[in-house]
Amino acid sequence: MEKTVATEEREGEVAEQVVNPWQVSAKDGGKIDYDKLIVQFGCQRLDEGIIERVQRLTGRPPHVFLRRGVFFAHRDFNEILDAYERGEKFYLYTGRGPSSEALHLGHLIPFMFTKYLQDAFKVPLVIQLTDDEKCMWKNLSVEESQRLARENAKDIIACGFDITRTFIFSDFDYVGGAFYKNMVKVAKCVTYNKVVGIFGFTGEDHIGKISFPPVQAVPSFPSSFPHLFSGKDKLRCLIPCAIDQDPYFRMTRDVAPRLGYHKPALIESSFFPALQGETGKMSASDPNSAIYVTDSGKDIGSKIRKYAFSGGQDSKEKHMKLGANLEVDIPIKYLGFFLEDDAELEHIRTEYGAGRLFTGQVKDRLIQVLTEIVERHRRARAAVTDEVLCLRFLMYMRYIH
Repeated sequence: MEKTVATEEREGEVAEQVVNPWQVSAKDGGKIDYDKLIVQFGCQRLDEGIIERVQRLTGRPPHVFLRRGVFFAHRDFNEILDAYERGEKFYLYTGRGPSSEALHLGHLIPFMFTKYLQDAFKVPLVIQLTDDEKCMWKNLSVEESQRLARENAKDIIACGFDITRTFIFSDFDYVGGAFYKNMVKVAKCVTYNKVVGIFGFTGEDHIGKISFPPVQAVPSFPSSFPHLFSGKDKLRCLIPCAIDQDPYFRMTRDVAPRLGYHKPALIESSFFPALQGETGKMSASDPNSAIYVTDSGKDIGSKIRKYAFSGGQDSKEKHMKLGANLEVDIPIKYLGFFLEDDAELEHIRTEYGAGRLFTGQVKDRLIQVLTEIVERHRRARAAVTDEVLCLRFLMYMRYIH
């Protein structure tokens, strides 16, 4: 049985760090302990053997997020690879809770990795926009949640997914029919005590929050999409997501066999840290903690130079003697996410750690890397007008082969 919040409380772990879909924090504002999180959640660490197997099966080099441990944990990913090696298909499922006008770089990470998985394995993908969730948690109106979902959809489409293999939907527009039937089936399998144990709901939470988890659960089941997967109820599902979404799928995996489905497999990422330091994840609620895909090159440069926490020393002489503390340096961490060239990254790390490169030089290289990514994304997004968005939604409704 998948571990729950209640289990963690009995083990005395909640006081150390809290990681759930709505809150990520460590004790005394420290760093998230991912090794402890793996134990708490009961998932497995992605090891070199699995990464090498992905490369062998796909014929592609491992994505930078795989080889550098950004995606670091999984549930049953090996079973997905077993099935794929037997010639069986699977599908991908990921999502976005639209709570801001535009995505920041942390939001892009699961979509960038999901695109790699879709391209490498050549499989279908469903993308859920949980506009209903954000309406309930962020106190947004239904209309504003729907508007943000459409704006976020433009950013998601700009990531370049294969439109012949991709279905993107908002909950407000799509929930009903077979999807809703599966929601009811899941809801009947999960007691109130169970959902409180998994998600930590209290008596002050409104019933919309308590009833929401089945909505995020059922895209894991192929029968929720009869226009895509008719007659393929045994199709396996792989979910790339940040590890704070794990509680939803612990619940889903507990229920799935009782409903006749495979447990969804997960491949889970660490959090993209805020500019001010690695104490959790980048937050849309603090614009100075994040680089947005709408930021100009000038904005990016200003934010990196002003806010990106440095591990460099406070004087040139001291830095040349002691070097930078790479464990706390945010520019180095960001380059670890987005600088593709392994040799260049290692050179920067070595020289900066030895005091032969200075903070300003490392920040300048990061500004260059991030500006290129954001400008490329902005050009792709500009092509997704409202008219194109409507057309894309129609195209996404086509049958996925």
